[in-house]
Amino acid sequence: MTDLCEVGMEDLWSIATLLLQVWFSVMVGLIMIPAMFGLSLGVTSVYIQILVKILEWATLRIQRGHRDRPTLPVPAPLPNGLIQREGGSMEQEMGELRRYRTQSISRGDFALSDSFYFYRKGLESIVDDQVTQRFSSEELVSWNLLTRTNHNFHYISLRLTVIWGLGVIIRYCVLFPLRITLAIIGLSWLVIGTTLVGFLPNRRVKNWLSELVHLMCYRICARGLSATIQYHNKKNKPQKGGICVANHTSPIDIVILANDGCYAMVGQSHSGLMGVIQRSMVRSCPHVWFERSEMRDRHAVTSRLSAHVAAKSNLPILIFPEGTCINNTSVMMFKKGSFEIGGTIYPVAIKYDPRFGDAFWNSAKYNMVSYLLRMMTSWAIVVNVWYLPPMTRQEGEDATQFANRVKSAIAHQGGLLDMAWDGSLKRDKVKEEFKEQQQKMYSSMVVGKKGRNSQEPHTASTRRQCHWN
Repeated sequence: MTDLCEVGMEDLWSIATLLLQVWFSVMVGLIMIPAMFGLSLGVTSVYIQILVKILEWATLRIQRGHRDRPTLPVPAPLPNGLIQREGGSMEQEMGELRRYRTQSISRGDFALSDSFYFYRKGLESIVDDQVTQRFSSEELVSWNLLTRTNHNFHYISLRLTVIWGLGVIIRYCVLFPLRITLAIIGLSWLVIGTTLVGFLPNRRVKNWLSELVHLMCYRICARGLSATIQYHNKKNKPQKGGICVANHTSPIDIVILANDGCYAMVGQSHSGLMGVIQRSMVRSCPHVWFERSEMRDRHAVTSRLSAHVAAKSNLPILIFPEGTCINNTSVMMFKKGSFEIGGTIYPVAIKYDPRFGDAFWNSAKYNMVSYLLRMMTSWAIVVNVWYLPPMTRQEGEDATQFANRVKSAIAHQGGLLDMAWDGSLKRDKVKEEFKEQQQKMYSSMVVGKKGRNSQEPHTASTRRQCHWN
């Protein structure tokens, strides 16, 4: 009996060993080696095509189920918000309010009805403001067979339930182990490879090997996310000695961009595992890491970045001027510091396809581990990257105007909403200058027109009287 048990255990170990050998052989031969050299066997493309067909079928099945059973939930076209906003200017909307009093704004007098405009705007901001919407996950029109948007749609039919169940098994039992293995291999090779390259003297060979190691590692990590990336206008790729600026949706934006070229990263120095990765990377490539105390010194940051850009042999700096992650629908205010350095700016627009997974990192809701778990159990990461023509600061243009011009170009190319609001509103209060802008706008209507009609210039005392708390 004991011999039979020993034979049985040996058979199990043999089977397990064989399965592991097959697993690693497939992973190395079909995924890692092609990824390291930037090649593709077309497996991911076929996988994405199958996913598209399945999601289209699921959408039609849900719609048909709703027609047969109207009580079932159904995804409807999403409005732009919970409330319908007026599209006119402050002057036009106040004109409508004053119309019932037969009083024109052109008279330049204050009307009590003006206060209702501010009441309404305040209530709109409380109920459904345009800023905090950008810090929550992008809503989908149709269900993508993931938990975040299900609303119990998988109970509509048996076939839909079976497909949903198979999807859970495939994502958690097949894709997740494969992806976590590739991620560990990619990061391990990044640490080991950059550390070894760091011992070489500073010559062309070292720079070439450093770029090769970085590209290989990021490509392995991209395959670990089943990333399908379409790069457009490669002739505009960032060049050495330049500054690459892009909209920011996710921490994996770095992996997406570095999959097609090497960049010098900019950020705060960390401890722990992240610190180990940072220290190994900087040995082989001039990345720019700041201590926490240096991050508060704007002059020190600008000086180090300017020195990096001045060396035309250095890799282009990669910067996300929004300073926080936005939910793949908008581009928010660019911090002007990146545009005060000088040099050539290479704008890049990034747009994810939300049907296959939510790439947005809501740092207020998920920590990094939870976020990566969601990414590795999603269907795939499908993203478009557009390289825009290089831009330089024009004569008479300050850093803020230059930043807004670059931001508008990125938003237009990526099909994103161009917003003037600061992304730091995710955590901070509204700055006083934004309140003052509304105050000045109203005061120019009430006092400004009256002053112009009487051809009297505005004085500082008049403007102060028009401001309110």
